Amino acid sequence: MDRTRLTLERIRTFKVTKGAAQSFLWDIEAPRLAIRATANGSKSYIFESKLDRRTIRITIGSVEKWNLAQARLEANQYSMQVDRDIDPREVKQEAKQAKEAAKLAKTEAQEEIERRKRYTLKALCMAYVEHLHAKGKTKSARDCQSAFKVHVFKTAAAHLPANEVTAQQIAVMVRKVFESGKRRTAGVLRNYLVAAFNAARRAPFDATMLSTLIDFQIIVNPAELVPAIAVSRGERNLTAAELKQYMAALTDSPVDQLLWVHLYAGGQRMAQLARSKVSDYNAETSTLRLLDGKGRRTVSREHLIPLASAGQAMLDHLIVNDPAQDAMLFGANARTAGDRVTQIGKTIDCPAFDLKDIRRTCETMLAGMGVSKETRAHLLSHGLGGVQDAHYDRHSYSAEKRNALAAWEAKLLEIQTGKAPANNLTHLAEKKQP
Repeated sequence: MDRTRLTLERIRTFKVTKGAAQSFLWDIEAPRLAIRATANGSKSYIFESKLDRRTIRITIGSVEKWNLAQARLEANQYSMQVDRDIDPREVKQEAKQAKEAAKLAKTEAQEEIERRKRYTLKALCMAYVEHLHAKGKTKSARDCQSAFKVHVFKTAAAHLPANEVTAQQIAVMVRKVFESGKRRTAGVLRNYLVAAFNAARRAPFDATMLSTLIDFQIIVNPAELVPAIAVSRGERNLTAAELKQYMAALTDSPVDQLLWVHLYAGGQRMAQLARSKVSDYNAETSTLRLLDGKGRRTVSREHLIPLASAGQAMLDHLIVNDPAQDAMLFGANARTAGDRVTQIGKTIDCPAFDLKDIRRTCETMLAGMGVSKETRAHLLSHGLGGVQDAHYDRHSYSAEKRNALAAWEAKLLEIQTGKAPANNLTHLAEKKQP
């Protein structure tokens, strides 16, 4: 084993022995350090020693990247480890693993910072609104987003990671709304938050949920710990005199045409009615098709309204004005209709009322006319979620609904004119189907 005091010039001129795969030039100053030259012309510093009677060799690095002083220092450190019966290769491996672990920890910490910024309560609320849109529940999505925007997004908790929001923070939001005198809004807000957290909690297991909800990593629902707020049922019911004033206030404007059809159709849900297109109306059978997506339905239920003469005449008139099949049937939307009803209510000398009160008035009067509860349920599309209705009862109730609406139009005319119709349909005797 040739030894010499390594210098930069000796390192530069050292070459592999002719015919050999590699050659070594050992240093005197650092006895376990050598230059290794290979047949391909590369040169590197190496350390070689014996540990437990076995030769260990470690490549320190190429001569282009390491200077001689650094290589000697590295070799001396390896020598000290060997002298203490420590394998330098294990030390290097442990150091490499520690470095990789530190790098991984830094990456994970940065990802956690980004996750905390991205998957906030506000983001969860918006993801839930997107989920409602994907399910076709446009009105629910709009109402939900409005409640979140006003009562959640302005709070400090809105910017916290959703899976760190506490029940106490949810309770503070709900309480603030409740104490402002908005009891119903407080109850609705609490329910919306429960639904949003539940959607994210179910998302990993439910293929029907948007996958974007999974990343919020929701395991528990803090909103569920906040007690539900009982919301009193609406009791407002217009009298015949008030309904007469309401009809007298309606004109032939686009929004009022929508309100007329709403009334003639027995008080259907305005959000569904206002979305109707020309293609949803069959002029031959005077039947209007609505899509009822209310509740937990995954697919909207087809709801057919067999209109009587006045309702049919109004829709025929609307279609003449714009017969395109993909055109909207009405020139106003549900929000505009709701605002218009509120406006009319302020001009009438009576307690305030809204669209839900009109719907309630229609059903109440239909009941008073003798229309059965079952027919009213099918006419107004509510209470049809039971096993019998969902899976077994396939009767269309078309005749019953048409008879009810014909009698209802006669009732409206009686209220307007003060004169009972000639065939006196104040009480409707429904024909029983065979």
